[in-house]
Amino acid sequence: MAREFGKVAVLLGGKSAEREVSLKSGGAVLAALRRQGVEAHPFDPAERDLLDLEREGFSRVFIALHGRFGEDGTVQGALELMGIPYTGSGVLASALGMDKWRTKLIWQAAGLPVPDYALLDEGSDFAAVEARLGLPIFVKPAREGSSIGVTKVKTIGGLKAAYEEAAKHDSLVIAEAFIGGGEYTAAILGDRVFPAIKIEPATDFYDYEAKYFRDDTRYLCPCGLPEEKEAEIRAQALKAFEAIGGSGWGRVDFLMDEAGRHYFLEANTSPGMTDHSLVPMAARVAGVPFDELVLRILELAHVG
Repeated sequence: MAREFGKVAVLLGGKSAEREVSLKSGGAVLAALRRQGVEAHPFDPAERDLLDLEREGFSRVFIALHGRFGEDGTVQGALELMGIPYTGSGVLASALGMDKWRTKLIWQAAGLPVPDYALLDEGSDFAAVEARLGLPIFVKPAREGSSIGVTKVKTIGGLKAAYEEAAKHDSLVIAEAFIGGGEYTAAILGDRVFPAIKIEPATDFYDYEAKYFRDDTRYLCPCGLPEEKEAEIRAQALKAFEAIGGSGWGRVDFLMDEAGRHYFLEANTSPGMTDHSLVPMAARVAGVPFDELVLRILELAHVG
Protein backbone atom coordinates (compact mmCIF):
# COMPACT_ATOMS: atom_id res chain seq x y z
CA MET A 1 0.00 0.00 0.00
CA ALA A 2 2.83 2.40 0.87
CA ARG A 3 4.12 2.19 -2.72
CA GLU A 4 0.73 3.29 -4.07
CA PHE A 5 1.19 6.75 -2.58
CA GLY A 6 4.36 7.47 -4.53
CA LYS A 7 6.48 10.41 -3.42
CA VAL A 8 4.72 12.23 -0.58
CA ALA A 9 5.43 15.74 0.71
CA VAL A 10 4.55 16.58 4.31
CA LEU A 11 3.87 20.32 4.40
CA LEU A 12 5.00 21.67 7.75
CA GLY A 13 6.17 24.91 9.34
CA GLY A 14 4.86 27.63 7.09
CA LYS A 15 4.67 31.30 8.01
CA SER A 16 1.62 31.53 10.28
CA ALA A 17 1.63 32.29 13.99
CA GLU A 18 1.27 28.53 14.50
CA ARG A 19 4.56 27.62 12.80
CA GLU A 20 6.08 26.03 15.90
CA VAL A 21 3.11 23.71 16.40
CA SER A 22 3.03 22.82 12.70
CA LEU A 23 6.67 21.73 12.84
CA LYS A 24 5.76 19.36 15.70
CA SER A 25 2.70 18.01 13.85
CA GLY A 26 4.58 17.57 10.60
CA GLY A 27 7.48 15.84 12.31
CA ALA A 28 5.13 13.29 13.90
CA VAL A 29 3.32 12.68 10.60
CA LEU A 30 6.59 12.33 8.69
CA ALA A 31 7.92 9.76 11.16
CA ALA A 32 4.67 7.77 11.04
CA LEU A 33 4.66 7.63 7.24
CA ARG A 34 8.30 6.57 7.06
CA ARG A 35 7.70 3.85 9.64
CA GLN A 36 5.17 2.39 7.23
CA GLY A 37 7.42 2.48 4.21
CA VAL A 38 6.00 5.61 2.57
CA GLU A 39 8.52 7.72 0.66
CA ALA A 40 7.80 10.87 2.63
CA HIS A 41 9.78 14.13 2.63
CA PRO A 42 9.43 17.29 4.75
CA PHE A 43 8.50 20.42 2.80
CA ASP A 44 8.40 23.85 4.48
CA PRO A 45 6.58 26.39 2.28
CA ALA A 46 8.18 29.23 4.25
CA GLU A 47 11.56 28.13 2.95
CA ARG A 48 10.76 26.64 -0.46
CA ASP A 49 8.81 27.52 -3.59
CA LEU A 50 5.54 25.58 -3.68
CA LEU A 51 6.10 24.94 -7.38
CA ASP A 52 8.95 22.65 -6.33
CA LEU A 53 6.25 20.13 -5.44
CA GLU A 54 5.41 19.85 -9.12
CA ARG A 55 8.98 20.17 -10.36
CA GLU A 56 10.20 17.41 -8.03
CA GLY A 57 7.44 14.97 -8.90
CA PHE A 58 5.51 14.75 -5.66
CA SER A 59 2.40 12.66 -6.21
CA ARG A 60 0.56 13.46 -2.97
CA VAL A 61 0.69 16.03 -0.14
CA PHE A 62 -0.07 15.64 3.55
CA ILE A 63 -0.94 19.10 4.87
CA ALA A 64 0.33 19.49 8.44
CA LEU A 65 0.22 23.29 8.32
CA HIS A 66 -1.89 25.23 10.83
CA GLY A 67 -3.34 28.71 10.60
CA ARG A 68 -3.03 31.18 7.76
CA PHE A 69 -1.33 30.25 4.50
CA GLY A 70 -1.85 26.57 5.21
CA GLU A 71 -5.26 25.96 6.71
CA ASP A 72 -7.19 28.80 5.08
CA GLY A 73 -7.58 27.57 1.50
CA THR A 74 -4.55 29.32 -0.01
CA VAL A 75 -2.25 26.28 -0.15
CA GLN A 76 -5.20 24.09 -1.12
CA GLY A 77 -5.87 26.34 -4.12
CA ALA A 78 -2.23 26.21 -5.21
CA LEU A 79 -2.22 22.40 -5.00
CA GLU A 80 -5.41 22.23 -7.06
CA LEU A 81 -3.82 24.37 -9.77
CA MET A 82 -0.91 21.91 -9.83
CA GLY A 83 -3.27 18.92 -9.79
CA ILE A 84 -1.60 17.35 -6.74
CA PRO A 85 -3.91 15.41 -4.36
CA TYR A 86 -3.81 16.76 -0.79
CA THR A 87 -5.21 15.78 2.58
CA GLY A 88 -8.10 17.45 4.36
CA SER A 89 -10.77 19.84 3.18
CA GLY A 90 -10.89 21.74 -0.10
CA VAL A 91 -10.50 25.45 -0.74
CA LEU A 92 -13.97 26.60 0.34
CA ALA A 93 -14.20 24.56 3.54
CA SER A 94 -10.65 25.47 4.54
CA ALA A 95 -11.36 29.19 4.09
CA LEU A 96 -14.67 28.99 5.94
CA GLY A 97 -13.30 26.87 8.77
CA MET A 98 -10.60 29.49 9.36
CA ASP A 99 -13.25 32.20 9.69
CA LYS A 100 -15.10 31.73 12.99
CA TRP A 101 -17.74 34.34 12.16
CA ARG A 102 -18.75 32.97 8.77
CA THR A 103 -18.71 29.44 10.16
CA LYS A 104 -21.23 30.57 12.77
CA LEU A 105 -23.44 32.15 10.10
CA ILE A 106 -23.56 28.88 8.17
CA TRP A 107 -24.24 26.82 11.30
CA GLN A 108 -27.02 29.17 12.34
CA ALA A 109 -28.55 28.87 8.87
CA ALA A 110 -28.34 25.07 9.20
CA GLY A 111 -30.18 25.21 12.53
CA LEU A 112 -27.17 24.28 14.64
CA PRO A 113 -26.71 25.91 18.07
CA VAL A 114 -23.85 28.41 18.57
CA PRO A 115 -22.99 30.68 21.53
CA ASP A 116 -24.36 34.23 21.46
CA TYR A 117 -21.76 36.54 19.93
CA ALA A 118 -21.03 40.00 18.55
CA LEU A 119 -18.59 41.35 15.99
CA LEU A 120 -16.35 44.12 17.31
CA ASP A 121 -14.60 47.05 15.68
CA GLU A 122 -13.06 50.24 17.03
CA GLY A 123 -16.44 51.98 16.88
CA SER A 124 -18.32 49.31 18.87
CA ASP A 125 -20.36 50.22 21.95
CA PHE A 126 -18.29 47.99 24.22
CA ALA A 127 -20.44 48.65 27.29
CA ALA A 128 -23.58 47.60 25.40
CA VAL A 129 -21.90 44.39 24.18
CA GLU A 130 -20.80 43.59 27.75
CA ALA A 131 -24.35 44.16 28.97
CA ARG A 132 -25.86 41.95 26.27
CA LEU A 133 -23.43 39.04 26.42
CA GLY A 134 -22.76 39.20 30.16
CA LEU A 135 -19.43 38.46 31.82
CA PRO A 136 -17.16 36.70 31.31
CA ILE A 137 -16.77 37.17 27.56
CA PHE A 138 -14.24 35.54 25.25
CA VAL A 139 -12.72 37.87 22.67
CA LYS A 140 -10.78 36.37 19.76
CA PRO A 141 -9.44 37.12 16.29
CA ALA A 142 -11.94 35.53 13.92
CA ARG A 143 -9.26 34.12 11.62
CA GLU A 144 -6.55 32.80 13.92
CA GLY A 145 -6.17 29.42 15.59
CA SER A 146 -4.59 27.84 18.67
CA SER A 147 -6.17 30.48 20.96
CA ILE A 148 -3.72 33.11 19.67
CA GLY A 149 -4.87 36.62 20.66
CA VAL A 150 -7.73 35.31 22.82
CA THR A 151 -8.71 37.09 26.04
CA LYS A 152 -11.24 36.12 28.70
CA VAL A 153 -12.85 39.36 29.88
CA LYS A 154 -13.92 39.05 33.52
CA THR A 155 -14.33 42.65 34.65
CA ILE A 156 -16.70 45.41 33.53
CA GLY A 157 -14.96 47.78 31.13
CA GLY A 158 -12.39 45.22 30.03
CA LEU A 159 -13.83 44.50 26.59
CA LYS A 160 -12.14 47.36 24.72
CA ALA A 161 -8.61 46.32 25.77
CA ALA A 162 -9.39 42.71 24.81
CA TYR A 163 -10.61 43.91 21.42
CA GLU A 164 -7.39 45.87 20.88
CA GLU A 165 -5.31 42.78 21.69
CA ALA A 166 -7.28 40.59 19.25
CA ALA A 167 -7.15 43.29 16.57
CA LYS A 168 -3.34 43.00 16.54
CA HIS A 169 -3.86 39.59 14.94
CA ASP A 170 -6.89 40.18 12.70
CA SER A 171 -9.12 43.01 11.52
CA LEU A 172 -12.14 40.78 12.19
CA VAL A 173 -12.74 40.34 15.93
CA ILE A 174 -15.50 38.37 17.61
CA ALA A 175 -16.83 38.44 21.18
CA GLU A 176 -18.56 35.31 22.50
CA ALA A 177 -20.76 34.71 25.50
CA PHE A 178 -19.26 32.38 28.10
CA ILE A 179 -20.74 28.89 28.23
CA GLY A 180 -19.73 27.32 31.52
CA GLY A 181 -20.59 23.62 31.42
CA GLY A 182 -17.39 22.32 29.85
CA GLU A 183 -15.39 22.29 26.61
CA TYR A 184 -15.37 19.28 24.30
CA THR A 185 -14.22 18.25 20.87
CA ALA A 186 -15.37 15.70 18.28
CA ALA A 187 -12.75 14.35 15.85
CA ILE A 188 -13.83 13.30 12.35
CA LEU A 189 -12.22 10.88 9.89
CA GLY A 190 -14.10 10.42 6.64
CA ASP A 191 -17.72 9.93 7.69
CA ARG A 192 -16.77 8.56 11.11
CA VAL A 193 -16.91 10.62 14.31
CA PHE A 194 -14.63 9.39 17.08
CA PRO A 195 -15.65 9.47 20.76
CA ALA A 196 -15.83 13.03 22.11
CA ILE A 197 -13.12 14.34 24.42
CA LYS A 198 -13.73 16.62 27.39
CA ILE A 199 -10.96 19.18 27.92
CA GLU A 200 -10.20 20.35 31.46
CA PRO A 201 -7.37 22.91 31.45
CA ALA A 202 -5.58 23.73 34.70
CA THR A 203 -5.31 27.32 33.45
CA ASP A 204 -8.18 29.81 33.30
CA PHE A 205 -9.08 28.58 29.82
CA TYR A 206 -7.74 26.30 27.09
CA ASP A 207 -5.05 28.67 25.83
CA TYR A 208 -1.99 28.17 23.61
CA GLU A 209 0.20 26.91 26.46
CA ALA A 210 -2.47 24.51 27.70
CA LYS A 211 -3.02 23.16 24.19
CA TYR A 212 0.55 22.39 23.27
CA PHE A 213 3.01 22.61 26.11
CA ARG A 214 1.48 22.04 29.55
CA ASP A 215 1.18 18.57 31.02
CA ASP A 216 -1.57 19.40 33.53
CA THR A 217 -4.45 19.77 31.04
CA ARG A 218 -6.83 16.84 31.55
CA TYR A 219 -8.42 15.05 28.60
CA LEU A 220 -11.35 12.76 29.37
CA CYS A 221 -12.34 10.16 26.80
CA PRO A 222 -14.93 8.76 27.35
CA CYS A 223 -16.04 12.32 27.99
CA GLY A 224 -18.69 11.56 30.63
CA LEU A 225 -21.74 12.75 28.68
CA PRO A 226 -24.80 10.49 28.66
CA GLU A 227 -24.51 8.02 25.79
CA GLU A 228 -27.63 9.28 24.02
CA LYS A 229 -26.55 12.92 24.31
CA GLU A 230 -23.07 12.20 22.98
CA ALA A 231 -24.52 10.26 20.04
CA GLU A 232 -26.74 13.25 19.20
CA ILE A 233 -23.80 15.68 19.37
CA ARG A 234 -21.50 13.45 17.31
CA ALA A 235 -24.15 13.22 14.57
CA GLN A 236 -24.60 16.99 14.63
CA ALA A 237 -20.81 17.54 14.63
CA LEU A 238 -20.59 15.64 11.34
CA LYS A 239 -23.47 17.72 10.00
CA ALA A 240 -21.66 20.89 11.13
CA PHE A 241 -18.44 19.79 9.42
CA GLU A 242 -20.26 18.92 6.21
CA ALA A 243 -22.21 22.20 6.31
CA ILE A 244 -19.01 24.17 5.70
CA GLY A 245 -17.95 21.63 3.06
CA GLY A 246 -15.46 19.81 5.30
CA SER A 247 -14.02 16.52 4.06
CA GLY A 248 -11.27 14.01 4.79
CA TRP A 249 -10.66 14.71 8.43
CA GLY A 250 -11.06 17.48 10.97
CA ARG A 251 -12.41 18.44 14.33
CA VAL A 252 -15.48 20.27 15.62
CA ASP A 253 -15.28 21.88 19.06
CA PHE A 254 -18.38 22.36 21.20
CA LEU A 255 -19.38 23.65 24.62
CA MET A 256 -21.94 22.45 27.14
CA ASP A 257 -23.92 24.68 29.47
CA GLU A 258 -24.99 23.79 32.99
CA ALA A 259 -28.43 22.73 31.74
CA GLY A 260 -26.93 20.10 29.40
CA ARG A 261 -27.40 22.04 26.15
CA HIS A 262 -24.57 22.01 23.60
CA TYR A 263 -23.25 24.82 21.39
CA PHE A 264 -20.86 24.41 18.46
CA LEU A 265 -17.83 26.64 18.75
CA GLU A 266 -15.60 26.23 15.70
CA ALA A 267 -14.32 23.79 13.08
CA ASN A 268 -10.69 22.84 12.56
CA THR A 269 -9.84 21.60 9.06
CA SER A 270 -6.13 20.93 9.74
CA PRO A 271 -5.94 19.78 13.36
CA GLY A 272 -2.78 19.26 15.35
CA MET A 273 -0.96 15.94 15.17
CA THR A 274 1.41 16.43 18.12
CA ASP A 275 1.70 14.27 21.24
CA HIS A 276 -0.79 16.64 22.92
CA SER A 277 -3.25 16.65 20.02
CA LEU A 278 -6.89 15.67 20.21
CA VAL A 279 -7.57 13.80 16.97
CA PRO A 280 -4.89 11.14 17.64
CA MET A 281 -6.16 10.87 21.22
CA ALA A 282 -9.76 10.21 20.16
CA ALA A 283 -8.60 7.83 17.42
CA ARG A 284 -6.63 5.77 19.95
CA VAL A 285 -9.72 5.38 22.14
CA ALA A 286 -11.62 4.22 19.03
CA GLY A 287 -8.94 1.60 18.37
CA VAL A 288 -7.07 3.46 15.61
CA PRO A 289 -3.36 3.85 16.45
CA PHE A 290 -1.44 6.93 15.30
CA ASP A 291 0.34 5.32 12.35
CA GLU A 292 -2.90 3.87 10.99
CA LEU A 293 -4.63 7.24 11.44
CA VAL A 294 -1.94 9.04 9.44
CA LEU A 295 -2.11 6.48 6.63
CA ARG A 296 -5.91 6.68 6.51
CA ILE A 297 -5.80 10.48 6.26
CA LEU A 298 -3.33 10.17 3.39
CA GLU A 299 -5.61 7.66 1.65
CA LEU A 300 -8.37 10.28 1.68
CA ALA A 301 -6.21 12.83 -0.20
CA HIS A 302 -8.01 14.39 -3.15
CA VAL A 303 -7.97 17.20 -5.70
CA GLY A 304 -10.93 19.55 -5.43
